[in-house]
This record gives sequence, structure tokens and C-alpha cells, in this order.
Amino acid sequence: MSARAGIIVTGTEVLSGRVADANGPWVSERLSELGVDVAHMICVGDRADDMTTALRFLAGNGVDLIVTTGGLGPTADDMTAELVAAFAGREMVLDEGMERRISEIVAEFARRMNFDPAGLREGTRKQAMVPQGSIALDPAGTAPGLVVETEAGPTVVVLPGPPRELQTMWPAAVAAEPFARVLERSDEYAMASMKMFGIPESTLAKSLREIEEGGVDLAPLEITTCLRKGAELEIDVRYTRDAEPLREALFDGLRERHAAVIYTESGETIDEIVAGLLRGHTIATGESCTGGKLAGRLTDIPGSSDYVAGGVVAYSNEAKSRLLGVPADVIEGKGAVSPEVAQALARGAIERFGADLGVGITGVAGPGGGTEEKPVGFVCFCVASADGRVMARDVQLPGNRSDVRERSVSVAMHMLRRFLLGVEPPF
Repeated sequence: MSARAGIIVTGTEVLSGRVADANGPWVSERLSELGVDVAHMICVGDRADDMTTALRFLAGNGVDLIVTTGGLGPTADDMTAELVAAFAGREMVLDEGMERRISEIVAEFARRMNFDPAGLREGTRKQAMVPQGSIALDPAGTAPGLVVETEAGPTVVVLPGPPRELQTMWPAAVAAEPFARVLERSDEYAMASMKMFGIPESTLAKSLREIEEGGVDLAPLEITTCLRKGAELEIDVRYTRDAEPLREALFDGLRERHAAVIYTESGETIDEIVAGLLRGHTIATGESCTGGKLAGRLTDIPGSSDYVAGGVVAYSNEAKSRLLGVPADVIEGKGAVSPEVAQALARGAIERFGADLGVGITGVAGPGGGTEEKPVGFVCFCVASADGRVMARDVQLPGNRSDVRERSVSVAMHMLRRFLLGVEPPF
């Protein structure tokens, strides 16, 4: 059996939902890449008994490695190092070299912020206390990480809570000798992914059953399907090298059934794909119900200033006419939510910014405003080019207001990809 791991995410703010956990999934993905099976992920508050219970639970379930995140700060509720030391049966001792390094890190910031010197010394010393015999990892902020071995039990890797600090420290943790010994017991896995847009999970589940019934043994493949935000369907496959023929047979079966909706097998996001296709073009947006979210997605990619000319959020009918030149009689005759207005928004964006391409979106995001003819979730899209090409779709999207707006942006991104490739969408 491959090496197994458990992850403990600490922090009352995470447990309460005030802060979304970014560390647990990131660590889990990194461990999977190293061939380590993640058996459990536990979130606990800043309470000593709960943290200790989580450590004992994971050890009792036979994991080889425990990774903790958070609880390494200078305040009283930061207890992870002390609790891991007690769990491992080790005393806490002062690492004088680490104390000097932390002091150097905080010195200039403390001077500028006029921190209390006594309090600062106390906090620095607390963070420099480590379990005796453990490996201390240099801080990426002010908190060192730790690699702690236990007697006939799992190795514990203690990492800070801020994601940037944790991710910066990760290579040093992996390189530490106790962690490396765990990896010697891990299997070598390969990863493959396929992403689709335009089919429901139920259809994919049916296809997987058909492929297996057709003679492909899927048992040796670890298949994970996930419906991402925006209705993109991702299929991830983890497998040992000798199962490569089965993985390829699986993907062949999916290609045979769903070639029209597969948009990548290389792991890129739709945003990255569209960014690559837009090189050498300029694009502008005219958005109503999405409120600028499409322009936001396009400009999230570094270097987008090379091809994004600009965008207009034309929410009111007056703004549609005044800012993007949508004829008032078209709005009155066809309605603000109509294919005609979506096309006029796209054309207006092209003209307003002198762009090669324009995207127009108008719809009923809800919760009110729907009619029998145009219910909540009805959205009209148009991608147009300065040379006269047009791709238009009217789509009924499910969900609440937030869902409709997010899914509208995804539809627009996928239409853009197909427009730039010269391929009609299947929806």
C-alpha cells in the first residue's frame, strides 16, 4: 500500500466559515502528486483538546504522515507547535538561531510601526520554541515550520496558515529527511485530466458505466469528477504507470461520446486557453446582467492589456443606447433582453473601442424580472467581429442570481474560444 497521509487545518475562523480554506486542498494535491494517498482532511478550531483529538485520530488510523496548517503565530491561541510536541512526547526548547532570524525579520517592520519592544520579544521567543529534536524550517513570514518524528508513529509536518508562506515553505518540508523517508514508501502515480463544457454530470456518469460495461476495467483508475463553478466538468484520473492502457481506453471512450464538448486534456483553464487565442486580436465587451464580470475574467490573466481594449457595463436602457449605440427602438420593440440587443451590445463595443472582437451579454439574472417568455436565467449572448462574423446564442441557465451571472461568463468564455477556432458550439 502506498504511504498515507492526513491533513489538519487549524483555525476557528476557517471552521466557522469566515475564511475559506485554501491550504487543505493545495496540500492534498501536492501529496497526491508525490504518490501519497490522502486518507483524511480535518478542520479544527483553536482548541487544544480538538487538535489533540485530531492528531490521535489520524495516528490511530495508521497514516504515515500528518500535515498541519496554521496555529504558529505569536498569540496565545497559536498552539500547534506545543500540541504536536506533546503528541510526539517531546519537550519544547528554544532554538536560539531561529530566534535571531525571526528578530531580524521583524526588526524593520517593528521600528516603522512603533511596536512595543517587550511584547515583540515575547512573541518572537514563542515562535522560536520548537519540539526538541525536530527540524525547524526557515520562515517565509515570521513563523518557522517544523518536521517532527514520533516514536513508532506518523511524521508530523507543521506549516503556517498564510497560503503564501505555506507554499513557499513546502519544498523545504518535502526535502527534510523524515518526509523523504515517507516518500520512499509511496507509489509512483501519473495524473491525467479532461475538461468538458456543455453536458451534465449524469450524462458523464452514464458514459463511464457504458465504457466499463464495454470491457474497460476502471477499477485500477482513481477517477474523480467535479462540476466546477460555471458548469465546467472536470475529470481527473490518478493511476499507476502500468494502468496507462486503461486510462487511454477511458479517454478514447469519452472522446468517442463527447468530442464536441471536450475543450482540453492538458489541464489549462478556459481563461488561459482564451488568452492564448486572443493574442494578435483586440477585444471589447458590452455587458448588462453580468455587470463587468466577463471583462474581469479577461483581465485576470497577466498580459491581458495586449488584447483587452476595454468594456462597458450598460445596465440601464439609457446606458445601452448612450454608451454603446443600441437603438432605442430595438430595445422598445424587442426588449432589453433579446438577441437583437446582445448583438447591438457586441457591435457597439467594437465601435466604441475600435476592437477586432466584441461580446454582448444581456439577460434576466433574477430573482425578479422574469416573464413567461423570458424567465429568470434567460440570457442572450453575441460574439461578433469587426469583419461581420457573428456567433449568437440564447440560453436558459439554472440557479440563483449569482449562479446565473457566473454561468453566463462561462458560456461567453466558451463561445469566445469556439468563435476564435471557427467551431460552432453544441449548445
